[in-house]
Amino acid sequence: MRPTLRRLGRVLELAEAVLSRIAGGATDPRMFARYHAFRWESPRDGAPGRLLPIPKPHTFDLDELVGVEHSVARLLGNTEQFVRGLPSNHVLLFGERGTGKSSAVKGLLPRFAPRGLRLVEVHKDDLLHLPEVLDALRGAEAFRFLLFCDDLSFDAGESAYRELKAALEGSLEAPPANVRIIATSNRRHLLPERAADNWAARLDDAGELHMGEAVDEKLALSDRFGLVLGFYGFNQATYLEIVERYAAKAGVDAPPERLRSEALRFALERSSRSGRTARQFVDDFAGRAVLEREKSAPR
Repeated sequence: MRPTLRRLGRVLELAEAVLSRIAGGATDPRMFARYHAFRWESPRDGAPGRLLPIPKPHTFDLDELVGVEHSVARLLGNTEQFVRGLPSNHVLLFGERGTGKSSAVKGLLPRFAPRGLRLVEVHKDDLLHLPEVLDALRGAEAFRFLLFCDDLSFDAGESAYRELKAALEGSLEAPPANVRIIATSNRRHLLPERAADNWAARLDDAGELHMGEAVDEKLALSDRFGLVLGFYGFNQATYLEIVERYAAKAGVDAPPERLRSEALRFALERSSRSGRTARQFVDDFAGRAVLEREKSAPR
């Protein structure tokens, strides 16, 4: 009898999986209770789009972010409002590479996942399917979802940004109240800006400046993010402070002057002083230190 029940249970599981694929947008709410992070898989090979859980998401400790405390505090405040069901905004984090934009978003999960926050990764190419993503989240009122678009920017001729603009504000159908969009970008305005775009700008008889249609179109997307936070490059002192933090966490035992001089040389070679550069330097330094000790150890 037991083998028969086991086989029946397996048949039911397979049937549920098949029905889930056919249903497309329908998502089992139990999945949101079990997992904290997801990614969207767009339709392919005749199968509908679906949410796939990420069993072990890459998270980050927000206390390790140095030099961007003000922006992180604003991000935390907006997320607190969102999780509590208070008025809150979609968020755009922009700035130089390696300054902690993506890490700040990933750091929200450890803080807010126990209170129902869920992170859904949506790649830029999948934004054309954004209405389907929103449909997959409807009905899960017990949770709060951040749709995360990392390293977002659009080239001339791309149309996916129109779906994003409509989802942010402008579509006749409102997005679910338990969904917010959060994006990171190296560009403040997400779309490429050219000198020719400004040729249509004009002054009226009262001296008021009127932007051209091309400029208005490019500003319209980023303006629909209610909270726009800048992550700017670090000075030398901040970079070295980050190096010291990472080195202490990695258990690096080295004279401070050597650590400092090699960290500055590493940043000069990379033409970048950022948190990412600091972490990469410490990884390199810590690995070399182990090899040096093994080489000098008596045989």
